[in-house]
Amino acid sequence: MPKKDIKKKPLKGKSGNKKSSPVSKSNYTAKDIEVLEGLEPVRKRPGMYIGGTDIAALHHLVSEVLDNSMDEVVAGHADKVEIKLINSNTIEISDNGRGIPVDKHPKFKISAAEVIMTTLHSGGKFSEGSYKTSGGLHGVGVSVVNALSINLTLEIARDKKFYIQTYSQGAPNSKLKAVLKNSIKKGTKITFTPDPEIFNDSTDFDSSIIYNMAKAKAYLIPNVEINWSCPKSLAGKNIPITEKLHYSNGIRDYLETITQKNDSVIEDSFYINEKLGGDESLEAIINWYEFFEPVANSYCNTILTPQGGTHENGYKQGIFKAFKDYSKIKYEKKSNQINQDDLFGSSASILSIFIENPEFQGQTKERLSSVEPGKNIETKVRQLFEAWLAKRRQTAEILFNYAYNRSQIRLQNKSNQNIEKQIKRRRVMLPGKLADCSRDGNNGTELFLVEGDSAGGSAKQARNRVTQAILPLRGKILNVISATKDKINANQEIIDLIQALGCKRGDKYTSKELRYEKIIIMTDADVDGAHISTLIMSFFYSEYPKLIEDGHLYLAVPPLYKLSKGPKVFYATDDKDKDKLIISEFKNSQNVDISRFKGLGEMMPAQLKETTMSPEHRVLLKVEINKNDKKKTEKCVDALMGKKPELRFKFIQENSKKVAAETVL
Repeated sequence: MPKKDIKKKPLKGKSGNKKSSPVSKSNYTAKDIEVLEGLEPVRKRPGMYIGGTDIAALHHLVSEVLDNSMDEVVAGHADKVEIKLINSNTIEISDNGRGIPVDKHPKFKISAAEVIMTTLHSGGKFSEGSYKTSGGLHGVGVSVVNALSINLTLEIARDKKFYIQTYSQGAPNSKLKAVLKNSIKKGTKITFTPDPEIFNDSTDFDSSIIYNMAKAKAYLIPNVEINWSCPKSLAGKNIPITEKLHYSNGIRDYLETITQKNDSVIEDSFYINEKLGGDESLEAIINWYEFFEPVANSYCNTILTPQGGTHENGYKQGIFKAFKDYSKIKYEKKSNQINQDDLFGSSASILSIFIENPEFQGQTKERLSSVEPGKNIETKVRQLFEAWLAKRRQTAEILFNYAYNRSQIRLQNKSNQNIEKQIKRRRVMLPGKLADCSRDGNNGTELFLVEGDSAGGSAKQARNRVTQAILPLRGKILNVISATKDKINANQEIIDLIQALGCKRGDKYTSKELRYEKIIIMTDADVDGAHISTLIMSFFYSEYPKLIEDGHLYLAVPPLYKLSKGPKVFYATDDKDKDKLIISEFKNSQNVDISRFKGLGEMMPAQLKETTMSPEHRVLLKVEINKNDKKKTEKCVDALMGKKPELRFKFIQENSKKVAAETVL
């Protein structure tokens, strides 16, 4: 497919990207009908294949290539996968599998590898012999990646011979050619760079998304070794430069990772690893916790299904029905008050199935729609969980009391006792992860915006429940300065924040509707924390400028260091403060114990309360807009947070030597 056709040939008619003049019935003829060939449909309508052109769609390209390597692992042809983030927008993924076939295809008279890379609905996963339980059954994955990449290099090592072919925007630059040496000894390697023409917001990969994607795959397949590497500059917070991902205990290790620091209600998790028939299998684990945001991670053939589907529904139904059957015998009427949310409300579960010919909703595979596996899973899980409860009577009793107590809280909250309070504070519209304060009205109340569930858990324990509310936000929120209104309004983190604030945006804002007197941004005392707080401040500057002008927005100042010697304990916000305390409070003593906090989630609730949240000891920075020169502020925000990187570069050049300590928005 020539590149000139991809770049210059516009679609005609109403479905095209460019507007055309109205077509009357008299001149609407066969010449107005265009047939898109090869990979043209992918470039014209990428959203149909990868769900859009945003950051999630960008990383979906990575998952498509990685899924192909994992299919080789699942089929027993590979046991090692390499993922290397070369730079911010280029990645290479390889496996030691069989290698893509290189012989000529009987129909197309070109190599099978080129057919796979340039033709939709091609591949070895349609017939039952090649891959029985693969993730990519549509045959569009790697060809879509190729179509949406500005550069892609395919390397194959097969039958002790080496081959290479390069592509650009889906079109081959040359034929597949044999070479004397290759960077892999066996299998397939794909190196690609997403096309900025398609991903115009950004083609920069997020190392944390890819690393966690790889880590999840390693948990699901205990016999695979996934080698991860990325440049130090791209590693990010808690992301290693290199790591061998291999977990011999599989999803048991996975559950322990996602529930760390949380005490379970019952001692032993419910774990099963069973055959569903033939080559199909089910592996799952679940446990319950007192104070925990529920987690339900489900996978089909190593593909994450974030919207669940028939397998997840069958798993939960099987557990719930077994629980009801068992509890009705002993607890009768009490059991009738428990619903499925009461049982799963604070649980953490991981479900992984391998089935033949899975059916997903859409190419992005976010939800499994295969009907038969769901029924089989429900039947199998129901039998196993009821037997598990029967053997553990004490565990069953603890689990019943846990679910029953949750049902009573739910029913009580639903009763008329809380109606007046709910109306006043509009709890019906509040996000579920918000831990609200109990005081009516906004006088003296505070909303802390914190990064992630870990910091949120510490903050919830450290807060004053009467006046302080906690809203955990997941990582770095959307940069609203460079985003469209549609993207802003579709972002779940922003929706949660707006609902928590309870007031209208822009010109319709009124401080009387604001649910809290102070909005406090509380992030880690490091570069990532500063970035997140900048994104949140940008959100308020763009959507709630009057809120800032009214003096409602603040930055918390958490400590970076703890200094102690004997009974003396002090906290320092930065290196300068630390050195000052060593001189003034410890008289330059050499025996001062200095510990550095990794983040808010690492702090004990008592420490977080004492240093950052308690009004008696904390330091807050009020965020203000320069009223004397609003145009200068607007220009500064646009340069730093807008779509034009050249403005950021110019700003850094002009201001890097005069960075002031004062924080002004």
